[in-house]
Amino acid sequence: MKTDIEKRDFFKDPFSESELKKVIKMTGKKPSELLRKRDKMYKELDLENSKKTDTQVIKLMVKYPGLILRPIIISKNKAYVGKVDTTKIK
Repeated sequence: MKTDIEKRDFFKDPFSESELKKVIKMTGKKPSELLRKRDKMYKELDLENSKKTDTQVIKLMVKYPGLILRPIIISKNKAYVGKVDTTKIK
């Protein structure tokens, strides 16, 4: 099966807060589960130990896109983030 792929560099074309909320909702996960723990801002902001609300986490992800796990694959109305077994995407 061949699918059309649209690529987006979210460092050059950042997510708006509403777009990111929509993508997070499509993953079925919490915003904190989509944080990239190896990003230097993760350590600088001490996100491991800070108690941030989902809204605060999303605002930080918009401000610092390096915090967002990647890649993000959106297929139909579902989003897959990080290391994804592409054979499971329908």
